[in-house]
Amino acid sequence: MQRDQLADFLRRRREAIRPAEVGIAEGPRRRTTGLRREEVAMLAGMSVDYVVRLEQGRSSQPSTQLLTALARALRLSDDQRDHLFRLAGHQPPPADGVARLARAGLVRMLDLLRDTPAMVISDLGEVLAQNRTSILVAGDHSGFTGDRRYLIYRWFTEPDARAGHPQSEIDRHARQIVSDLRAVVGRRSGDPVVTGLLTRLQAASPHFRELWDEHEVGVRRADRKTLIHPRVGPLLMDCETLVTPDLGQQLVVLTPADADTRDRLNLLRVLGTEEFPASLSGTGPR
Repeated sequence: MQRDQLADFLRRRREAIRPAEVGIAEGPRRRTTGLRREEVAMLAGMSVDYVVRLEQGRSSQPSTQLLTALARALRLSDDQRDHLFRLAGHQPPPADGVARLARAGLVRMLDLLRDTPAMVISDLGEVLAQNRTSILVAGDHSGFTGDRRYLIYRWFTEPDARAGHPQSEIDRHARQIVSDLRAVVGRRSGDPVVTGLLTRLQAASPHFRELWDEHEVGVRRADRKTLIHPRVGPLLMDCETLVTPDLGQQLVVLTPADADTRDRLNLLRVLGTEEFPASLSGTGPR
């Protein structure tokens, strides 16, 4: 671990980011154009004291989870993120691990879309990053581990994952996510991550096996769906999906499809995350 170099790199990256780039109002009393340490701590979900010790070269070796959070908070590019890992004494994540970190450019787009629900997901349906409005609409997906990281696994094994969709749309949605997975399996033939997930899904869900045997394939680019929100009611949303050139990550953007949904979305932004229902955490918009 190169403590002094790590401290210098983190400090310079913090000072190089304007608060507006990460959705923070600058205010009239700000003495620096960069982020404050407490703002980095808030964005990364860690203590201010630890950020201070990192920047002063007095910290213990940060874990890869903390480094990933710092990389997102500081909006590091892929090269900068790999440099951060090396300075901290870790190897950059391998190919599969990199795919599980949202690309820096896509994270910046989430910042620009702050009032529009948007998230970055992997080709297997794991949510890699969300903006605040996406969390308000679909719940926070950051806490899932194991196979529960993947929406398709929760969809076919946990009834709560389907609770946020009207009954009339459930079959269509199930077929869509299965056909998405079929496209991934074809593209990533032999990948143990993909084949392992497929094997466990087939063992866990007869319904999944039934749809899988129909051999439908396709990657969605646009869709319209209804999300049933427990606080503001049904939200009719147009879903636009932008795919990276290697097809490994997708930026999913939701926009209100009618005036009623627009009003309900505005109300939801006002209500904020106070007493946000935990049951929504399985009802992501993919």
